[in-house]
Amino acid sequence: MPESSGKNNILIVGAGGRMGAALARHYRQDHQVTALRRTDLDVTKVDTLRPTLAPLEFDTLIYTAGLTNVDQCEDQPEEARLCNAETPKILAQICAEKGARLIHISTDYVFDGRKNLALTETEPPNPLSVYGKTKLAGETAVLKVSPHFLVIRVSWLFGPDRPSFPDMILKNALAQDHVAAIADKVSCPTYSEDLASWIEPMLSDNRYCGLLHLSNSGSTNWQAYGQATLDIAAELGLPLKATKVDALYRADFPIFKAERPEFTAFDTSKYTKLSSIVPRNWQDALRDYLQKQYQSSARFFIAVSSIVAI
Repeated sequence: MPESSGKNNILIVGAGGRMGAALARHYRQDHQVTALRRTDLDVTKVDTLRPTLAPLEFDTLIYTAGLTNVDQCEDQPEEARLCNAETPKILAQICAEKGARLIHISTDYVFDGRKNLALTETEPPNPLSVYGKTKLAGETAVLKVSPHFLVIRVSWLFGPDRPSFPDMILKNALAQDHVAAIADKVSCPTYSEDLASWIEPMLSDNRYCGLLHLSNSGSTNWQAYGQATLDIAAELGLPLKATKVDALYRADFPIFKAERPEFTAFDTSKYTKLSSIVPRNWQDALRDYLQKQYQSSARFFIAVSSIVAI
């Protein structure tokens, strides 16, 4: 069943994912939160949306669900359309009918990544994949219902609720002598804990509307992102087998079904102008995450090593 735990009455659809879980955990401290997972609401079954949401009271609905596996979207375009485009449209209609606010989470994949420039909200989208096209359709549908709703584009999300790239590269480096990551794809890592704190004032502030780009400051590629992860892990004392991340290139992966955009770093100056907040850089956010997530593990490894040495 949905979890309920305020101030703002918030409904989160997609609370089983990395971002939805972070928002639910963060907002439950000060707000009334109803968190729906896939077991509570299957967003591919659009005919169940109104019956499920009709009896619920909420001031703000945050939609974080969707089909996000880029290659799976190529194989299942209809499911992608339902999750990423049709459901956001219906949720927007429901919110408009209830007089509620909608915050819809989207992606950097709405861009083709062919410009090596930080992307503003006014940059024309040109998605390359089914995933990107359906996410763009969802954005368009939401803002057609009301331009006062908010669509937040995020990129390269990491955080404690589900494993992401830093966790995977670290897992491999603890077990293998060699690790590698793609060096010719650039974007902005985004810490889910930071994202939750940035979004909180937007729950009831209608100045935040239309399109908004949000990420930690600075851009990087997967290889450098992985190397930063291992460097921090080494400082924490984790017993890495691999300490260097080798370079791979997208051309090395012809098995990918969906084309990926090459450069999707965000310009977040619109957010800074509205909030007077400059997002901290991704390296500091990554260090914060790894310390919180792995510091105790590092202490354990160090303690065990000391015992073995004795």
